[in-house]
Amino acid sequence: MLARLQVHAGATAAAFRQHRHVLVILPAAQAPGGRGEAESALRALLARRHLKPQDLLKKPLCANLADGTLVVWTALDAKHTRFEALAAMRSALDLLLAENPLEIAVIAPGRLAAELALYCAWVNGAPLPERKSKATRKPLKVIHLYGERDAAAIAVVRARAEGNLLCRELTTLPPNELGPATYRKRVAALAREHGWKREEYDFARLKKMGAGAFCAVAQGSTALDAAIVHLRYSHPQARRTIALVGKGICYDTGGHNLKPARYMYGMHEDMNGSAVVLGILLAATRMKLAVNLDCWLAISRNDISPRAYHQNEVVTALNGTTIEITHTDAEGRMVLADTLTLASRKRPDLMVDFATLTGSMHVALGNRYSGAFATSDTLAAKAVAAGRAAGERICMFPLDADYDDALDSKIADVKQCTLDGEADHILAARFLKKFTGERAWLHVDLSASSCKGGLGAVASDLTGFGVTWALQMIEAQR
Repeated sequence: MLARLQVHAGATAAAFRQHRHVLVILPAAQAPGGRGEAESALRALLARRHLKPQDLLKKPLCANLADGTLVVWTALDAKHTRFEALAAMRSALDLLLAENPLEIAVIAPGRLAAELALYCAWVNGAPLPERKSKATRKPLKVIHLYGERDAAAIAVVRARAEGNLLCRELTTLPPNELGPATYRKRVAALAREHGWKREEYDFARLKKMGAGAFCAVAQGSTALDAAIVHLRYSHPQARRTIALVGKGICYDTGGHNLKPARYMYGMHEDMNGSAVVLGILLAATRMKLAVNLDCWLAISRNDISPRAYHQNEVVTALNGTTIEITHTDAEGRMVLADTLTLASRKRPDLMVDFATLTGSMHVALGNRYSGAFATSDTLAAKAVAAGRAAGERICMFPLDADYDDALDSKIADVKQCTLDGEADHILAARFLKKFTGERAWLHVDLSASSCKGGLGAVASDLTGFGVTWALQMIEAQR
């Protein structure tokens, strides 16, 4: 639950009298004017540390007033990218939120400052689910905003924050609380709440349809509770339809090619791609975006059992492509293959899939960027531009056809992957492309889904990366 917003039209001096945690955003690092206690405290702080107001562009400062009020000062740097501006704002708010306040006040000079501060306060003020005997974080209840009064702009910021938070909340849940069956129930409840059309393709239905790639992964679970869930949001003024596809592996053991403990730990987060899609869908609904969204969630587990699929098996995907299984831990591309086929059959104007797909993308980029692939240079350029505008950075990778040589199979149409792992992020994208029906398509490999110490606007290790980027991309596509 996001904090309630209260906008104040009165003088900002009231913020220091009425609140005990105050963020002051100075315009262009101007010297503090006025004779109030807060301005005097800042001048004294700058003098004591031999700093100039411009130094607030690099690092926020904080001080306690005589009555105990904690004040944090920061400033916006016009040279900062959106990512840098969000990271700087989060750094300033961290100093306030560290004290677990129930309320904070924000003094913002202008729309940009207000948007940055509100987004960072909302996404970081709501603690993620935890199962400790005693809660370590209290949720922020109220944000008092002094300055900006653009209700429409504030509503957009709130919607984006809600989407990011939903994504991170779902991804945090332990695997005994969010298996395929419980995840499907959670999605059904969200659909009822927000008026989304919903259709489920359960295991039996997919088996009958010939979705052999998805079922090969799903059959390893004792409970055959995997499904592809289709959600639809439509708008009467929409001129374009975008399909969003998310990998929803609720736990990934690696199958018969079992992961070692070090790499299996945290694999409840392998459903993050589907959580990103749900976050986008929620935000788009709140924003009433004039676009049609078809959302496809590939929900399953990758378990080890006598029924689990094996290396060297050949399975037939929904579109008729035969696949030689090379490694059972490359399950993400298997469930996405049939899900992309279903999505493409609706003939959307654009398809975008999200997945925590390959370790090689982590090797290539680390966890501060996510990697992406596009079917055209124009689409690639739009994706990068959307990342810059949203503050979620995307790096494009090649999708050239000659990479397919590595996926040649002696017995099937295509190999699932190779065993040497070289350029696996590119090979995975080439594999997935075979199931897109030649539609315009973006594949996002979420290497930035988790970043120790936070990333950009978000302070938690789980970042919710992709929600804000996709919303920016969708608005540009309208």
